[in-house]
Amino acid sequence: MEAKSYGSLVEVYRGGLWEAELIKGLLESAGVSAMLKDETLSAVTSPYSGVGGEVLVMVNKEEEVYARKVVERRQV
Repeated sequence: MEAKSYGSLVEVYRGGLWEAELIKGLLESAGVSAMLKDETLSAVTSPYSGVGGEVLVMVNKEEEVYARKVVERRQV
């Protein structure tokens, strides 16, 4: 996956709303500030519909390497 850069923010995960929320919580519990960015408006206007598009988990560029390690470790 090629990560997109949004200024000082970089993408470390892309998936459904629920998965993105879990990854965001995992990162924040590891001390990494994270935010969600919706690729479409569907998840914003109807987050419980289950038909939302992909949601990106974004972190500060300075924390990217550590954040990627945290995300990768969660799959082990």
